[in-house]
Amino acid sequence: MAEAGTGFLEQLKSCIVWSWTYLWTVWFFIVLFLVYILRVPLKINDNLSTVSMFLNTLTPKFYVALTGTSSLISGLILIFEWWYFRKYGTSFIEQVSVSHLRPLLGGVDNNSSNNSNSSNGDSDSNRQSVSECKVWRNPLNLFRGAEYNRYTWVTGREPLTYYDMNLSAQDHQTFFTCDSDHLRPADAIMQKAWRERNPQARISAAHEALEINEIRSRVEVPLIASSTIWEIKLLPKCATAYILLAEEEATTIAEAEKLFKQALKAGDGCYRRSQQLQHHGSQYEAQHRRDTNVLVYIKRRLAMCARRLGRTREAVKMMRDLMKEFPLLSMFNIHENLLEALLELQAYADVQAVLAKYDDISLPKSATICYTAALLKARAVSDKFSPEAASRRGLSTAEMNAVEAIHRAVEFNPHVPKYLLEMKSLILPPEHILKRGDSEAIAYAFFHLAHWKRVEGALNLLHCTWEGTFRMIPYPLEKGHLFYPYPICTETADRELLPSFHEVSVYPKKELPFFILFTAGLCSFTAMLALLTHQFPELMGVFAKAFLSTLFAPLNFVMEKVESILPSSLWHQLTRI
Repeated sequence: MAEAGTGFLEQLKSCIVWSWTYLWTVWFFIVLFLVYILRVPLKINDNLSTVSMFLNTLTPKFYVALTGTSSLISGLILIFEWWYFRKYGTSFIEQVSVSHLRPLLGGVDNNSSNNSNSSNGDSDSNRQSVSECKVWRNPLNLFRGAEYNRYTWVTGREPLTYYDMNLSAQDHQTFFTCDSDHLRPADAIMQKAWRERNPQARISAAHEALEINEIRSRVEVPLIASSTIWEIKLLPKCATAYILLAEEEATTIAEAEKLFKQALKAGDGCYRRSQQLQHHGSQYEAQHRRDTNVLVYIKRRLAMCARRLGRTREAVKMMRDLMKEFPLLSMFNIHENLLEALLELQAYADVQAVLAKYDDISLPKSATICYTAALLKARAVSDKFSPEAASRRGLSTAEMNAVEAIHRAVEFNPHVPKYLLEMKSLILPPEHILKRGDSEAIAYAFFHLAHWKRVEGALNLLHCTWEGTFRMIPYPLEKGHLFYPYPICTETADRELLPSFHEVSVYPKKELPFFILFTAGLCSFTAMLALLTHQFPELMGVFAKAFLSTLFAPLNFVMEKVESILPSSLWHQLTRI
């Protein structure tokens, strides 16, 4: 019985929804017809005459009070709507109407259907809630002493924010320290150095750590039994001290490279020793993990130094060797450094081979991956592409593939095209980036703009097609098409990562909802009416009566026509009913 009752209610509800959706005009005319027929029993004429008499006796003060009150109420609604929009990014009235009224009127929420159309592995909505605001280490970050500080000396501006540098300090503590550092004096000093906020204090601590290692120590066990000959050896050099000096004290890339080579000697020795002891306990495993991170970091920075100094082929070899030696350390994103170096060599076949490995459905995407794939496909058609010719004959298969690749890249990070097309000025990239954010766009365009310019017609093809991406993405723009929905938090995180003198790019542009604009217009209109009514009460009263008479004139005209068409006897019988 309960199921039958529930089914009947559902059927009744569906019938009501159907009738309201398609027959609302019929309902409207039926209601008007019934009201007109029942005007005598309901005494509508008497009530209308009473209302008109009441309106005629109103004084101008009433109109002033009415318009003033309505202006105040609409102003309060506007303030609340604006506060709600600034906090939650949507209109309260619109949200209530979509969430509660639309289902009753037969509307369907398209969130699930749009999200289910995502064709890539990035469409997993559960993963979005975990990683949408994750900040990543910039794979192509510059050197503080040789590049960031030189910019400060020339311009007087700080290219790095405190938030960005604090994230770097946390990274250094995570990768370059472990719980057993107190056993080695130099590492204990460096553990404190990574926490220092003052750059000069960090540099002084690094020098102190190196000075400690210059002190010779005697081993308390003789080389031969009953012998007075003692083994003399040097304490191992502190690799992390050299890293800090190369990053922050060296004023040129050549100086940084020399210090990194010294760090490589020290780091390689520590890595080999800890590798032999890594299975002897958790403490040794932590040391080996730390020494591995130090060695990988040094080799990567040496490859980046070679790339900066023009030895690109050497840099490519170092990166390939590093990826072969440590294939599991994908968190460092060394393949992005390799892609940039291969593009510099114009080794497009090698670039395609790297993309085939890392542009996988199960791997997280990046602007470097998406835009490099788009560049390779655009390269095949960009030199002969013409918008006029394409509009006449249509797009070929290769051109369609290139356009789709550009749309895919733009949807992943919509901020990049303005930098590649030089519609917005570049700044030095930060040390950390937010994927799909303005910070990632700056980091990508800073190094890859030259590669796009080198491919003839690539920027022209990008210019003609990138804005078409937004017509393909379902409304609202946050929903996404090929990737998971665009994170709302990127604007806030980018403002923390990027310096204050840079205008942060915002996507999607939050257009004011209709109800905020409507409320603002209503508030302004009623405020103007209140002011005019207060200044010219008699004239505004005349205008009000003229407006009401004009408003009801079509209805009166229709009623007169109906009375003239219908027979008087039928009309009399209907009124008696």
